[in-house]
Amino acid sequence: MDASCRPAASGDLEKLLSFSEALYREDGTLRFEEERARAGFRQLLEDDSLGRVWMIDAGGRPVGYVVLTWGFSIEHWGRVGLVDELFVLPDHRDRGLGTAALELVERSCRERGVRAIQLEVSRSNVRGQELYRRRGFVDHDRYLMTKDVRR
Repeated sequence: MDASCRPAASGDLEKLLSFSEALYREDGTLRFEEERARAGFRQLLEDDSLGRVWMIDAGGRPVGYVVLTWGFSIEHWGRVGLVDELFVLPDHRDRGLGTAALELVERSCRERGVRAIQLEVSRSNVRGQELYRRRGFVDHDRYLMTKDVRR
């Protein structure tokens, strides 16, 4: 199967939203909110200082996506990348597409002087954990804690 990753464009927005909704539904820990997701993707697509979005294509059509955003960490002595979302349609999994997307993320980070890449994965997503471990990601036995400050 011919597979590749390409930078997402504004014309990919609807497909990105459908993939993101499928990811949230599959994960089951967060509620998908289309208008907020739409606004977030638009920001990323228009301002690469925030991060990057790539479409994962196979057989000439989109079958997934990966989102990389930027942060900064004293612990890692500089800029860090955050793999915010990675999704591949279920019928295209186990074909190396996730691995290819992570390799692209790693290259992109190295080119930009990023010191480390972080991600989060649900405890129930054993398959995802295995992929990330194969790519060299390590669980530091910490909790990722979040607080919504809009309230």
